[in-house]
Amino acid sequence: MADPKQPGDSTRSVHGGERERHDDASLTTPIHQTSTFWFKDSEELRAYAEGRLVRDEYGRYGNPTWRAAERKLSELECAQATVLFASGMAAATTTFLALLGRGDHIVVTNDCYRRTRQFIQQLLAKLEVEATVIDPADPIALKAVLRDNTRLFFTESPTNPYLRVIDVPEAVRVAHERGVAVIIDSTFASPVNHRALADGADLVIHSATKYLGGHNDLIAGTVSGSVEAVKPIRELVGVLGAILDPHAAWLLLRGMKTLALRMERHNANGLAVARWLEEHPKVRRVWYPGLPSHPDYAVATRQMKGFAGVVTFEIEGDFAAAVRFTDACRLPYIAPSLGGVESLVEMPVLMSYWDYPAEERQRYGITDSLVRLSCGIEDAADLIADLEQALARV
Repeated sequence: MADPKQPGDSTRSVHGGERERHDDASLTTPIHQTSTFWFKDSEELRAYAEGRLVRDEYGRYGNPTWRAAERKLSELECAQATVLFASGMAAATTTFLALLGRGDHIVVTNDCYRRTRQFIQQLLAKLEVEATVIDPADPIALKAVLRDNTRLFFTESPTNPYLRVIDVPEAVRVAHERGVAVIIDSTFASPVNHRALADGADLVIHSATKYLGGHNDLIAGTVSGSVEAVKPIRELVGVLGAILDPHAAWLLLRGMKTLALRMERHNANGLAVARWLEEHPKVRRVWYPGLPSHPDYAVATRQMKGFAGVVTFEIEGDFAAAVRFTDACRLPYIAPSLGGVESLVEMPVLMSYWDYPAEERQRYGITDSLVRLSCGIEDAADLIADLEQALARV
């Protein structure tokens, strides 16, 4: 039941962060396409330097357009603060660099985006930060690997590509007992389907390229949490410079206005397609948190409002059969990414894991006939009809 004291998801999406009157009285937030901001005199500069005047100085430290996007996402996530980045990877890597130092230890799950794992296991190792990789959705395994020098537990929820759903309250309980912060990459859920901060997570990361932007036309990342938790990350982004262009921030603002509306369709399409695929004789197995057959169905139904549009499934056949299927799809584009209005399809063995040796792909569960489908907002009947004709080629 909705809280009558709090606005709903669609109201937050439309009005969040933007109910401020602009100098020109424009309804939408303007694009502040400028690299620097000028002061009318030295006294104004001094007031700014002394903290008596709140305003922007230089584009690497702040811009009104992306400040509005930060405020909107904070309202959507029910967070105190949000920091905007040039990409989801920039959000993750800056967060790790801000919160970890020599001799620290981080725990990460193996069913995460490969580039995130690569940064943690290879680049953080050069800074003498240790990492332990565990199976997802396993609080017992998490408890077993925590050390005195463990600083962070990081995971996606749902994960990629098998859409494992972490029991966030339980993971938070286990981690916080040892003073370990919990960071959830909630890209596959969106703040409409799950607010991990409300379940006790310390920080939430999004690749805003996906559902938040929603139109496959921008690359951005975000980190949300309390003012205190976000502060070191905000300070570091000004040093590293992984900031978002004002025009991309404006596109993100526009995309988030329809987030709740779009997620309704993504959720409906994902569930309809997953149920249909599970009954098809040429599909060996389907992974979707909204199906009772998914290992985390109980957690997902308790923790999430919806299950989004990504459906992962295995073709009943070999590599060539899966290729015939994806090549025969007429509506979904063969492309990486997810969360846009257009449906996208890919074979992980050909896309994200092509350069992995066969034995390593097997270790991550990436089979030759695995397919990941990101359902867009097309009509479900049309998507299913297209999948049916494509499966006929298998």
